Amino acid sequence: MTITAKMVKDLRDLTGAGMMDAKKALVEARGDSDAAADWLKQKGLAKAQKKAGRIAAEGLIGISISNRTATIIEANCETDFVAKNSEFQDMVRTILEVSKQSESLDEVLINEVDGKKVEEILIEKVSSIGEKISLRRYRKFEYENVSSYVHNGVSENLGKIGVLVGLSVKNEELGKQIAMHITACNPLALDEHQLPPDLLKREEKVYREQAKESGKMPEIVENMVKGKLKKYINEVTLLNQNFVVNPEEKVADVIKKNGIKILDYVRFEVGEGIEKPMDDFVDEVKKTAFS
Repeated sequence: MTITAKMVKDLRDLTGAGMMDAKKALVEARGDSDAAADWLKQKGLAKAQKKAGRIAAEGLIGISISNRTATIIEANCETDFVAKNSEFQDMVRTILEVSKQSESLDEVLINEVDGKKVEEILIEKVSSIGEKISLRRYRKFEYENVSSYVHNGVSENLGKIGVLVGLSVKNEELGKQIAMHITACNPLALDEHQLPPDLLKREEKVYREQAKESGKMPEIVENMVKGKLKKYINEVTLLNQNFVVNPEEKVADVIKKNGIKILDYVRFEVGEGIEKPMDDFVDEVKKTAFS
């Protein structure tokens, strides 16, 4: 049977597969588009399994705000080139749109888009884009007043860093400034009480060992430890940090002056915590230098 260009186009529109894959599927299925679609689905699954062990540390952070609900998601791929691709960006927007009421990443993956689960769409994208594609994190905010900020944006509400901040009172200008502050300073917690106890114990142990090496009296050593620990807490907790817009003031002082409380916040940065092989970085530099 002759495989026409229209048949290939129709199958591509239906599945999102590449042109050569669509043509090969039609040949394998002897022109039967349904069978060809099934063949592509199986091929996509195999390709996804093959790429599952690869590192996807690039991608985008997407944010969506609608009424009292705000969501943020991290979608990963292997290269920044794909992250700038319209197909990848459209996928992130679509997933955000259908996931507004999801409570967890697991729920996001079983949402449907035109009869297909999100997890199935991810597998298909591996086939059409040619890289490992995955969703890494998701969070839903439900506050009356939510401010947001996207850094290094590639398009509206899509970028490399995304922040949501829940406020007790609406203040768009200050809310955005706080979100920008969180983007720049990356606090580990809102205040001291939200810091993991194990983290503080580890820091205290390090400071105590350092102070003991000074050879000073035990009471002086103890004061040195307390001082360093306090400084560390001020540096990593949002309310105790110096406000980037006005470093003369603490964030806590700014919100108090404006009659606002920070109820919660979330900050996602693409690939944070993922160890990228040095080879990937070298290749990326080479591509930049010779492009």
